Amino acid sequence: MDFSEESVQELNKKFEGAQPSEIISWAIDNAKNAVVTTNFRPYEVAILHAVTEVKNDIPVVWCDTGYNTPNTYKHAEELIERLSLNVDLYVPLQTSSHRDAVMGIPQIDDPKHAEFTEQVKLEPFRRAMSTHKPDVWFTNLRKGQTALRDSLDVLSLSKDGVLKVSPFYNYSDAELDAYLNEHNLPNEHKYFDPTKVLDNRECGLHT
Repeated sequence: MDFSEESVQELNKKFEGAQPSEIISWAIDNAKNAVVTTNFRPYEVAILHAVTEVKNDIPVVWCDTGYNTPNTYKHAEELIERLSLNVDLYVPLQTSSHRDAVMGIPQIDDPKHAEFTEQVKLEPFRRAMSTHKPDVWFTNLRKGQTALRDSLDVLSLSKDGVLKVSPFYNYSDAELDAYLNEHNLPNEHKYFDPTKVLDNRECGLHT
C-alpha cells in the first residue's frame, strides 16, 4: 500500500469508532506483507488474539531484549501455544550476560544508555523489519502511553512509509480488561523494559 499523511488522516476519520476486528480485516485485505510485533508486555495478548483471529499465520515478530522477567517468558510460551503464534524471534547479537559484564544496564542519563538501547532493541528490530519488509505493521500502541503516541492515531505512517495499525489505540485498560475477559485471555503485569525505565518514556521503535 502507498499512503500519504493526508490519506491516512482520512482513513482515521473513516474508522473512528470502528471495532478492532473491522480495522484489522481492512488492513489485512489491503496488505501485501503484514506483520505484528510484540514484546509480550501487559495487554499484548489483545492485539495478538485480534490479529490472528483474522489471519492465523501472520508473522509475529518478537524482539526479545534478553532482560524479560520469568513471568513474561512463561506468559509468552503460554500465548505462543494457545494462539498457535507464528513467532519469528530476534535477539541482540551479544548475550545479556556478556553485556552485563562489560556495560550493565545504564541509567537513562548515562551516555552508554543510547548504545545499550541500540544493542538490545533497535538493531534487532531493524534486522526484523529488513528481513520481513512489511507494508503493514500491527502494533498495540495506545493513546495515553507517551507524549509521542498521543500524537498518533489508529493508523499512522512510520518514517519508512510502513502503515502502522493500532486497532486498540483508543482503548483504556478497563476496556482491554473487558476484551480479555470476553475472550478468556490471560494477562501478565510483571514486565520489565530495560530501555525505558519509566512507563511513560518512549522506547525508540516508534520515533
